[in-house]
Amino acid sequence: MAKIILTGDRPTGRLHLGHYVGSLRRRVELQNSGEFDKIFIMIADAQALTDNFDNPGKIRDNIIEVALDYLSAGLDPEKVNIFIQSEVTELTELTFYYMNLVTLSRLERNPTVKTEIQLRNFETSIPVGFLNYPISQASDITAFKATTVPVGEDQLPMIEQAREIVRKFNSTYGEVLVEPDALLPNNSVCSRLPGTDGKAKMSKSLGNCIYLSDTSEEVSKKVMSMFTDPNHLKVSDPGSLEGNTVFTYLDAFCKDEHFEKYCPDYKNLQEMKDHYQRGGLGDVKVKRLLINVLEDELAPIRARRAEYEKDIKGVYDILKKGTEAAQKEAAQTLSEVKAAMKINYFDDPSLLEAWEKKFNK
Repeated sequence: MAKIILTGDRPTGRLHLGHYVGSLRRRVELQNSGEFDKIFIMIADAQALTDNFDNPGKIRDNIIEVALDYLSAGLDPEKVNIFIQSEVTELTELTFYYMNLVTLSRLERNPTVKTEIQLRNFETSIPVGFLNYPISQASDITAFKATTVPVGEDQLPMIEQAREIVRKFNSTYGEVLVEPDALLPNNSVCSRLPGTDGKAKMSKSLGNCIYLSDTSEEVSKKVMSMFTDPNHLKVSDPGSLEGNTVFTYLDAFCKDEHFEKYCPDYKNLQEMKDHYQRGGLGDVKVKRLLINVLEDELAPIRARRAEYEKDIKGVYDILKKGTEAAQKEAAQTLSEVKAAMKINYFDDPSLLEAWEKKFNK
């Protein structure tokens, strides 16, 4: 069986470091691993409309921003297909058929959906499209017969629901769909990077993000304002690592060679942590190290983005080509699904023969 990846992001804004450590960086590693036969990266504009239906311009404007973030992070259009979800209409049709395989109560029990409903204050009035999100996601996954879906732990209930839909379809109509497996981050720190203000999650609405497209000056300013240990008032005070955003970011990005280059007082991050906990190490010094570490990570991304921005027509063509490839794959799966469900009326010659035999005895 071919090894296929399906993953993606909602185009509700520019991508930030949370996206990068949680998924983008891993996607680049996976595309370069040579382990997968096909990789599909979806810009999930249709899903983004489920809670932005009254502001479609926001989605439209961010399609190219997300594409630029993908390419600047290192995704290679020669190795992956980057496509726009709404342009692959087969996904919508598959979603419609899968809706018959899931009960309303099962959707409402999905832990991820329950959490998202609370975050958006949809408890008293849930848009049907939003509640239907797990079924739509199952359609996206199965349309490409994805074997692997990179996700964070919070998305595991969505993958399990997709697996349930696959099992239900295959047991009802025959073995057509592929049951996907989740691929979790290989670094626990990368499962969810906190916001610069110490909040549990980076959020565009909270303004606590460091974006991949931020300038060096913007990154430096955001790092210097980062939440650390509120009780670490003097350099001599012992500091706490728990909930200390700066050290969380260093866990995600710092390597031993960074100390040799920028902070030779320490051999590695653990030595710096030990000193901070003993007391005698100020937050400013730690933040300056993080600024340098992030600059090493983001400078190549920033440079690639600048080159792609010079040729937006080229980026547009990458999206068009990737979408055409995705549409071809999804169309094949849809054809197999309709054949299994026996609703391929004009593609099945035996049906006409059976009708003729029935009415022309």
